[in-house]
Amino acid sequence: MSHHTAEKLQKMFEAMRSAWGPQHWWPAETPTEVIIGAILTQNTAWRNVERAIDNLRRVGLLDWRKLRDIAPEALAEHIRPAGTFNVKTRRLKAFVAWFWDRYEGDLDRMFATPLDQLREELLSVSGIGRETADAILLYAGELPTFVVDAYTARILHRHQIIDGDADYEQIKELFESSLSADALLFNEFHALLVQAGKVHCRPRARCEGCPLAQFEHEIESDDI
Repeated sequence: MSHHTAEKLQKMFEAMRSAWGPQHWWPAETPTEVIIGAILTQNTAWRNVERAIDNLRRVGLLDWRKLRDIAPEALAEHIRPAGTFNVKTRRLKAFVAWFWDRYEGDLDRMFATPLDQLREELLSVSGIGRETADAILLYAGELPTFVVDAYTARILHRHQIIDGDADYEQIKELFESSLSADALLFNEFHALLVQAGKVHCRPRARCEGCPLAQFEHEIESDDI
């Protein structure tokens, strides 16, 4: 990775942090909530996930043993607000089954596993993709792995840091080779990119007022 790219990423981070300050991510109270939220937030808005997690909290289901033992049909009713609730029930149940089989429901044991090994294990669980796995590792485990999402890809492409065909692992490697392996830095950087994506770097760019507008970019890439 070129020194120029690393320097540009650092300046982009500093510009966003200066404009918006700490983002206080992930928006959950415990590692258990982070993991459940990371699975439920696939293809839905976070406000819907919050409603589902509130349901689980109200009936005492933010507990790995109870999640293991509850019938899928009953769990599906509680997480209905998160959308595609039958699919997400299967994914959540698949994670819980793996978690009990491999780590006996012990998060400390799970997160003590070497990062690369644990990431591969998570990716072997049905319904756990790369973004979900990295969100669990970074936000629940506080481990230094960078989370890549559509906002990140769009912003980096428009600022001519990646090609349009760069895949998830290439973008992840770009950040991890350009920045110190610091979970707090990765946490804040990703959260700030999400903020930039939501407010400014939409499919049709709204560059006015964006802290990244000072950096060279292309706004024609509306198809990312």
